[in-house]
Amino acid sequence: MPPRDRPISHSTISRRRFLQTASAVVACAGAGRATFGAAPAAAAETPGAADEPLAARLGIASYTFRLFNLDATLAMTKRLGVKYLCLKSSHLPLNAKPEAIRAAVEKIKKQGLVFYGAGAIAMQNQAQIDEAFEYARQAGLKIMVIAPTAKTLPEIERKVKQYDVRVAIHNHGPGDRHFPTPESVYEKIKNMDPRMGLCVDVGHTVRQGDDVYAALEACRDRIYDVHMKDVTAANVQGQTTVLGRGVMDMPRLFRTIQKIRYSGVLAFEYESEGRDPLPSVAQSVGYARGMLAALNA
Repeated sequence: MPPRDRPISHSTISRRRFLQTASAVVACAGAGRATFGAAPAAAAETPGAADEPLAARLGIASYTFRLFNLDATLAMTKRLGVKYLCLKSSHLPLNAKPEAIRAAVEKIKKQGLVFYGAGAIAMQNQAQIDEAFEYARQAGLKIMVIAPTAKTLPEIERKVKQYDVRVAIHNHGPGDRHFPTPESVYEKIKNMDPRMGLCVDVGHTVRQGDDVYAALEACRDRIYDVHMKDVTAANVQGQTTVLGRGVMDMPRLFRTIQKIRYSGVLAFEYESEGRDPLPSVAQSVGYARGMLAALNA
C-alpha cells in the first residue's frame, strides 16, 4: 500500500473550505441546469474514453431510483444531465426475455443515455453466474458490478474469459462478510485475469473505518467503477447524504481520483430518501461538477 498523504495543515484546511464554498456555488447552478436543462449530449461509444474529461463521465447507479420504474428512472437521469447508467435488476430483471432486454437497450439509447453496466448482481452460485453473464451478452454490456463470494471467483473468472466482460466487485462495508473493503477484493483478484476488478463504493469504505484515499491508490490498476456518495458518519451508523454535507474530505477524494487517472464512470448511488431522491442527487451532481471545475481551474 502506498504511503498516506501527509497530515493536513491549517492552510490546507482553509484551502479545502474555500474549495468547498466555491464549488457549492457552482453546484447550485449546476443542479439547476441538471433539473431543468436539455437532454445530455449523444452517448460516447466507450465509457471513460481517453478524450472524455472526468466531469463528462458522471452517471447513475439506478438503485438510487429503486422505487421507480424504468421510464421514470430514465427521465430523472436525463434531468440530472448525466448520460451513463448502471441498471439494477429492479429496472431490467436478470431473467428478462431477450426481446425485453433488446427493447430496454433501444429505449435507453433513444433517450441519449449509455447503458454501460448492470448491478450490483449477486454471484454466489452457478445459476446466478450463468444468468448474469447471459444477461450481459444479451444487453451488450462490457461491465457488471457484482457481489460474489471468494469461492465463486474462479468460475466468474472463467466466464469473464469466455464472454469478454469485465466484472467490478462491489465492497459493501459493515455487514459484508465477503468483501467489506476495496483491499479485501484486491487481495483476491490481483493475480487473476485483468478483467476481474473493483467497484469502489467510497461511502461504504468510509463506513467500514477504512482509509478510502489510500485504498483508491492501492487498488488503482483494477478499479473499473466507482459509486459516489458522502456519509454522515465513519461507522456502521453512517447514512448516505449529499456530497459535501458528510464526514468525507471531498476535495481530497476528487484529487485522489484524478491522481490515479481513473478512466471509468463516477456513478452516483444515493441510498437515502428513496421516495424523493432527485433533489438531493441533483445537489450531489452539481457539487461534483463544481468541485471538478475548481480543481481544474
